[in-house]
Amino acid sequence: FFCEGVWPESKSFSDEGYGLIPSRWRGSCSRDVGGVVCNRKLIGAKFFNKGYSAFIGDALNDTFKTVRDHQGHGSHTLSTAGGNFVPGASIFGHANGTAKGGSPRARVAAYKVCWPPLVGGNECFDADIIAAFDAAISDGVDVLSVSLGGNPSEFFEDGISIGAFHAVKKGISVVSSAGNSGPDPGTVSNVSPWMFTVGASTLDREFVSYVQLGNNKQLKGASLSSVAMSSRTFYPLISGDKAKAADALAEDAILCQPETIDPKKAKGKILVCVRGISGRTDKGKQALLAGAVGMILVNDRKSGNEVIADPHLLPATHINFTDGNTLFAYINFTRNPTAYITPVETKFGLKPAPVMAAFSSRGPSLIEPSILKPDITAPGVSVLAAFTELVGPTEDESDKRRTPFCLQSGTSMSCPHVSGIVGLLKSLHPDWSPAAIRSAIMTTARIRDDTGNPMLDSSNKRATPFAYGSGHVRPNRAMDPGLVYDITVNDYFNFLCARGYNQSLISLFSDKPYACPKSYGVMDLNYPSISVSQLNGSMTVSRTVKNVGSASSTYKARVRSPAGVTVSVKPSTLKFEKIGEEKKFEVKFELNKSNAKSEDYVFGELLWSDGNHYVRSPIVVKYK
Repeated sequence: FFCEGVWPESKSFSDEGYGLIPSRWRGSCSRDVGGVVCNRKLIGAKFFNKGYSAFIGDALNDTFKTVRDHQGHGSHTLSTAGGNFVPGASIFGHANGTAKGGSPRARVAAYKVCWPPLVGGNECFDADIIAAFDAAISDGVDVLSVSLGGNPSEFFEDGISIGAFHAVKKGISVVSSAGNSGPDPGTVSNVSPWMFTVGASTLDREFVSYVQLGNNKQLKGASLSSVAMSSRTFYPLISGDKAKAADALAEDAILCQPETIDPKKAKGKILVCVRGISGRTDKGKQALLAGAVGMILVNDRKSGNEVIADPHLLPATHINFTDGNTLFAYINFTRNPTAYITPVETKFGLKPAPVMAAFSSRGPSLIEPSILKPDITAPGVSVLAAFTELVGPTEDESDKRRTPFCLQSGTSMSCPHVSGIVGLLKSLHPDWSPAAIRSAIMTTARIRDDTGNPMLDSSNKRATPFAYGSGHVRPNRAMDPGLVYDITVNDYFNFLCARGYNQSLISLFSDKPYACPKSYGVMDLNYPSISVSQLNGSMTVSRTVKNVGSASSTYKARVRSPAGVTVSVKPSTLKFEKIGEEKKFEVKFELNKSNAKSEDYVFGELLWSDGNHYVRSPIVVKYK
């Protein structure tokens, strides 16, 4: 597991009830100045800092010679993937229950590759990442969960991509985060076809804190503030721009940027801040420093309806864009606007859910649009998991609170959910390749929410495969997918050849020369999704499915064609007579110009079913 370290004392990493470490494990714990000690659950812990050190050009002090988690991110993600059962987990009395990882009885190892940000924000260097991949492969891991990434880059220029390829060659599944740069299109990272790329969506649990306005209107917000307003008293409301310091710009003050709020104007009031630029909890900190009694965080247009429960240092809540407009109208057209923020409540059964997180990076892949990314979405908003006890839940030095569990949001949180599921599937199907496991999860995913309607984006519009890939993960269905789209290492080499890689570039991925086939296109990769980025007239792509369901079964194809495109499948019936049997089929795309809508992408799906299994592939088409 690649991360910023681990808090080994967390109950999530307790080895109670564990037997001897399997003899095939070759890993170990680094000599560690931070006192990180392994056990029969946490069986590996290593740090990698030579790339970081070389960039600094100076010797590193002892804080860089430990796997200990100084931020919380590493412990949170590692416990989400493979944390043990911990009854009575909660944060500030909320989200009570038993914490467990996706593979709760798995053994885990932490490989620390990320360090405090330098100028430009580079925390994780390729040299350290590739060294960690080498170590993890040598140690004998089964699944690598990689909750990190940067801007999308060409495969041979991306350390994660190169390291992941070498892992997949050894049969190790590599699961990665899609990134947190959404909702803009083309922001998805970790786009290599040998990696399993995960977006983030919401749960049906929420942490509610209302804004009660002086005009009796109530606005629903999200919060995890550890303190509540002392009494049901209404306090004066002021927006950041109205409370700005004399030398501050209004556009900075409305965002409650550091040193932009005048304490004389904000003291004793509830400060209203707009989301953006600085961190959400930092805005609360600025409100507290200015003497405000509370803070209301308002979404900008881009963030839409996505509200996040954060562990604010003062009474605070986060409201959506539409309610923000209502709030600003009340402030601007009322002589003495007042409000009260209600205490936090945990509620379940939220509808609709899941909804795509606004921050989750979106496709299409700017590197290779013929591969649909992300592949899948999983819970990544307000996830409770283990945390470091070196910092408070806001990760700010001024935060003196300590909590063994914390809520965090990001594709870093959704990625280990899928890593845990991959671990379970590897136990159930030890002979399946990383591609087969990914296919099982992708083709059984769901694209509808708990109301039975198509999943939504945070803007309340219908989400697309560029947000959720194949859909929202359904672990139980993935155990028995019926058919899988398998991919061999040579298929990946052929894919690189089709992208024009010469022997010099291929040598980054292979320890020996590879003879490229005479004819192979990027569309020929046997991917579980189908993306046609330049349809002009007609095009045919082929796929091969392997039977892993019933020995004797007949599958029939159903197609929902994208707007303006006619899609046909040949043959439209596949008859299998044994497990492991493979069948090839072709999918023909024809542009129907009379129905063609625009130059934008259009979406459809291909579904194979034998009446018991439903093997679904998203289809994405862009007209040329």
